[in-house]
Amino acid sequence: MSKAQPGDPRSNQLLGALETASRMRIDPHLEPIKLKLGDLVCEAGGFLKHAYFPQGTVLSLLTVLENGSAIETANIGREGAFGLFAAMYSRVSFNRCLVQLEGGMVRCPIELLQSEFRRSEHVRNLFISYSETLLSQVQQTVACNAMHTTQEKMCRWLLMMHDRAEGEVLSYTHEFLSHMLGANRKSVTLAALSMQTDGLISYRRGKIKILDRPRLEKASCECYAIVRKRFDAFLTPPLTAVQGNTKGRRQSVGD
Repeated sequence: MSKAQPGDPRSNQLLGALETASRMRIDPHLEPIKLKLGDLVCEAGGFLKHAYFPQGTVLSLLTVLENGSAIETANIGREGAFGLFAAMYSRVSFNRCLVQLEGGMVRCPIELLQSEFRRSEHVRNLFISYSETLLSQVQQTVACNAMHTTQEKMCRWLLMMHDRAEGEVLSYTHEFLSHMLGANRKSVTLAALSMQTDGLISYRRGKIKILDRPRLEKASCECYAIVRKRFDAFLTPPLTAVQGNTKGRRQSVGD
């Protein structure tokens, strides 16, 4: 998950991985869109007319509970898109989606992506590979939120944002971080103070700067490295992922 290169719509990795024929059909319909930190892209249960492809923006997917509270279960940067499930099957968002980091983004009509999904085996494989990888992030985040300390979760989260940010300074309040991590504000404040004392970050008036990335990675739980490895590889699925190729696969109990 390298830093964004603004400008070309294909600075988004998913768009850049499309075959030429699909690009020619999709590119004329890409619409630049600019949103601010905290802006709502889609509410949970909302009907999607577009899929959104970040170029520098980071989108947060939150699971919303009946009492109105919400917790982040995944985030999407320039490696992926929000709305691909809608393009493959449903037109309804399972999550609340909001802007977590400001930057460039383009959107594409869902109908066009649905057409490409039906037309192109390459697009089907690409969308399914990305969706499976995003699901792995959701599963890892659930485990992380349940099992790891607030400081470990905060290290993981800041590393993911640093990977995607165009600059070195991240603008987040303790209150915002507490909502994202599903932690109370006091524990986030204590974690930030500890990390600042250890020289991992600096924090002043809602501005966070990573000072020692290698040590921050060591202070993080294993979830950061696991998720990053999956996203770095999703554009080149293993041979065992090819339909009909079962040679060399581990057989399940039911096989």
